[in-house]
Amino acid sequence: MTRSAIPFNRPTMTGRELAYIAEAHANGHLSGDGPFTRRCQAWLEQTIGTGKALLTHSCTAALEMAALLMELAPGDEVIMPSYTFVSTANAFVLRGAVPVFVDIRPDTLNLDENLIEAAITPRTRAICVVHYAGVGCEMEAIGAIATRHRLIVIEDAAQAILSTYKGKSLGSLGELGAMSFHETKNIISGEGGALLVNDPGFAERAEIIREKGTNRSQFFRGQVDKYTWVDVGSSYLPGEIVAAFLAAQMEDARRITEERLAIWDRYHAAFAALEMRDQVRRPIVPAHCLHNAHMYYLLLRDVDTRSRFIATLKAADIHPVFHYVPLHSAPAGRRYGRASGKMPVTDRASDCLVRLPLWLPDMQQDRVIDAVEAFFR
Repeated sequence: MTRSAIPFNRPTMTGRELAYIAEAHANGHLSGDGPFTRRCQAWLEQTIGTGKALLTHSCTAALEMAALLMELAPGDEVIMPSYTFVSTANAFVLRGAVPVFVDIRPDTLNLDENLIEAAITPRTRAICVVHYAGVGCEMEAIGAIATRHRLIVIEDAAQAILSTYKGKSLGSLGELGAMSFHETKNIISGEGGALLVNDPGFAERAEIIREKGTNRSQFFRGQVDKYTWVDVGSSYLPGEIVAAFLAAQMEDARRITEERLAIWDRYHAAFAALEMRDQVRRPIVPAHCLHNAHMYYLLLRDVDTRSRFIATLKAADIHPVFHYVPLHSAPAGRRYGRASGKMPVTDRASDCLVRLPLWLPDMQQDRVIDAVEAFFR
């Protein structure tokens, strides 16, 4: 009997997605801001505790909206980690701003709050944190720095749905937050995202920017007698079919998260002995952070070990993957941004981190665990 391959990711289905898509079609509204869009936004507002949630066609779009809301000018600076996806930087570079890269903590792989103040200059406008693997950054310390220097905090919470920091939902702690519903995330719509507006001063303009710079939302609420072009903006709305799919996912969000946590916990227990022998380092989650099992990763000794590890598991039809190439060392990162200090932790994570499949039934997870243990034997 031939073993089936274990891909890195397989999108979760709840069973109601296609019925909701059919319902959206029957409603006769397939463009943005229909009933399912409003349902998803209400769920985010209630679940996360954000003042206003606006669905977007991607987390990238939500970050671009945040950059527009900040009215960034060429030469303005935004502090962020280098160990993140390109969208975190691109959103600000598109406005002419300069990403200033700061190293990450060795425990959580999140932005090192102790290095932020050294990166602040008179041109600094914001701190953009990334909650890596759904584990919260040290938001109290970062918030205090932002207050002292009159900076805006933006949360790239792409990986952080239903995660908390000291009891508060990630995405609700900065002035603005961005979430992702890409198919690799816990709660998905294929492509999709949301802007979370926690500072009410941004709420009205966020609606306008999202609606191509028009006051269309105010028109539909009866606040104006016609809508027109009033500001800059773009088409950031997802279609109603995407929102219908997402609505089904949100209804099962807690069950999906609990199932992922069970898989995460099983990996974590299985690899404790490898960590005791100093063959791997497992993820570290501070006691004050509740994570959502977005990913399970191992840090190996060096890049050669990781390359052999990935090749060995792929030969067994198991497909782990590495993660980011640091932005500070990428061609565009060198062109558009700059590093504040050295990046030893970022560089090591880039060389040594490997992510394991996290969608698996027990038998397939046993295969992964056995293959990992066999490699280190």
